[in-house]
Amino acid sequence: MGGFSTPRLLAQGMLRTFTKPQLPIRSVPQWTRLFSQSRALSAGDDSSVSGGGAMTQLVMNVMGKAQNPNISGDALASDLNLVEEEEDEPYHFHIYSHKHNTHVTFTNPKRDALISLSCGNLGFKKSNRKHYDSAYQLGAYVIDKMHQKGLTNKVKKLEVVLRGFGPGREAVVKVLMGNEGKLLRDKIVKVSDATRLKIGGTRSKRKRRL
Repeated sequence: MGGFSTPRLLAQGMLRTFTKPQLPIRSVPQWTRLFSQSRALSAGDDSSVSGGGAMTQLVMNVMGKAQNPNISGDALASDLNLVEEEEDEPYHFHIYSHKHNTHVTFTNPKRDALISLSCGNLGFKKSNRKHYDSAYQLGAYVIDKMHQKGLTNKVKKLEVVLRGFGPGREAVVKVLMGNEGKLLRDKIVKVSDATRLKIGGTRSKRKRRL
C-alpha cells in the first residue's frame, strides 16, 4: 500500500462518520401545522385567528371551562357541538280495554294526560260499559274532543299504545281506521302493545266453572 493511500482511506472513513444520512421527507400532520402557526395568538395578532389560532383558542376555551366546576358537562358538550339531536317524542293514544270497561287516554310527548275518558263518562252503566258499541262511541267521542280543542293540528307524530284484550281494543282501532280518524291516521308512526304479563307472583284466582 502506498504512502498516500492510507491517509486517503482514513479521511473517507472520517467523512462517513460525520455526514448524516439523508432520510425521506415526511409530510407534517395537519394538526402540527395548525399549532405551529398559532404562535402569534399570544402576541395579540388578529391574523392568527384563522387556521392554527382558531384551534389554539378552542383548546384554551375548552381547558378553561373544564377546570371551572360551575360549568356542567352538558353545557360544555353543547359548546363543542357534541350534543346529539334528539328526535321529537310523539303524542300517545292509549287504549286500555278489559272485560268490564274501556279507557282511552290521549297524552302529550311529556306523558301528561290531555284527555282521559272511559265508557262510564259517556253514560253507560254497569254491564253496558263492556260492549263493543260503547267502546266504539268512546273512541269517536275522544277524537271529536281532540278536534274541538285543536289538538289534531298540533300532533305531528302519534303512537298508539294498546293494552288488554277486551272487546274495546278492536272497536277503538276500528274508529282510528275509519272516517273519524282520517286526520290522525297519517300521523301514526308506531303501534305498540303494553299488555302486562304475569311472571311468577301469587297464586291465581280459581277459575269459575259453569
